[in-house]
Amino acid sequence: MNNISKLKPGDSVETFYLIKRSQQGVTTQGKPYMTLFLQDRTGEIEAKLWTVSKEDMEVLKPETLIKVKGDVIDYRNKRQMKIATFRTAKEEDGLNPKDFVEKAPMDEDALYESIMDYVIKIENGSLQRIVRQLLNKYGREFLTFPAAMTNHHDFVSGLAYHVHYMLRTAEALCDIYPSLNRSLLYSAIILHDIGKVKELTGPVGTTYTVEGNLIGHIVIANDEITRVADELNIEGEEVMLLKHLILSHHGKLEYGSPKQPMIKEAEILHFIDNIDARMMMMDKHTSQTDKGTFTDRIFPLENRAFYRPEKFE
Repeated sequence: MNNISKLKPGDSVETFYLIKRSQQGVTTQGKPYMTLFLQDRTGEIEAKLWTVSKEDMEVLKPETLIKVKGDVIDYRNKRQMKIATFRTAKEEDGLNPKDFVEKAPMDEDALYESIMDYVIKIENGSLQRIVRQLLNKYGREFLTFPAAMTNHHDFVSGLAYHVHYMLRTAEALCDIYPSLNRSLLYSAIILHDIGKVKELTGPVGTTYTVEGNLIGHIVIANDEITRVADELNIEGEEVMLLKHLILSHHGKLEYGSPKQPMIKEAEILHFIDNIDARMMMMDKHTSQTDKGTFTDRIFPLENRAFYRPEKFE
């Protein structure tokens, strides 16, 4: 009953959750409070602790397991938990934070095999060597890191899971539009977010690194490709085109792309990335919503609420 994905306004809870993120704030009356984003393996929920001490603020950090007692309310058409009391987990509780972290529906081995099947399909030898080198270099991180800190694929192995579905979409589109260069598109999909392994801290308690904040995953990925190409003595137009796809995959300058797409594979990469991210967010929110009702407003999707059909699923 206390699984986060099943919680509804009016429910009372008294159970353990993992702090995913925490923020300190001050009310209009000048009193401190904390916003906690709590998670279990089924999802996350925003929670408010309106009465806090300096000691509480020191304790309530990401990756901390706490037992909370509180109520779920509807705040501006969004679920929110109001915490009455809490305590941190003790050794005798026998709990492991890893058991409270959401994971991809596929395990690491299955994701690795699927992605390597597409690596083999990269017919351009130079591109395949670059992809293999970077996967060998960052294989563990690539298979365990999330694709983002929040919003889409923000769970263990989310990065590889995101790449897996993008590759499947790309393969179907290449069958429909044979003028697309599969080698270039597959390579760029696998590497488009490889910079996340340096931009983010890891799969649990994910935050941005200093390098992530100052440089960002797009430029990091471009630099990694340049470095590997130099190490392997690979030159040619395909390296430049691969870097163009990486640099333009957010589509617009205002979305963080240093360049806009200027070849068709770059345009398609942007749309595939966007489709998979948006489908993940819509599926995530509708799965936590009763049939015949609307989701909470989803900020990255233009702050829209989505209806979950009562019959047509």
